[in-house]
Amino acid sequence: MKLLISGGILLCFTGITLTSAVLCIILIMISSPIWVPIGVILLISSIGFLWVCGMGALIFGLPWMYKYFRGRCPLGLDWGNDARNQIMGTAGQMRDYTLAYLHSKVKDVAPGA
Repeated sequence: MKLLISGGILLCFTGITLTSAVLCIILIMISSPIWVPIGVILLISSIGFLWVCGMGALIFGLPWMYKYFRGRCPLGLDWGNDARNQIMGTAGQMRDYTLAYLHSKVKDVAPGA
């Protein structure tokens, strides 16, 4: 009896899913004269946006790379060096703190050490 009820419920869910899928396909086919132009407009505008971003990166990136590889200090390079030095300093402080903490714990466990 339980199997019959479970099978009936799953059959109803299958029917609802199939019906909704068919209705969605019909709706898409009916409204396709609206969706195709919208899709084309979105595609063209997306390509244009990506092209503009790529050109901006090319226009501003090539001189920076040229200065970097020629050995001159380009704009923003000192900021990266400062950030790297700060991260390295913080990592060194954490290492020292951790080693001191572990050393104090070892003395607590082995008082003669």
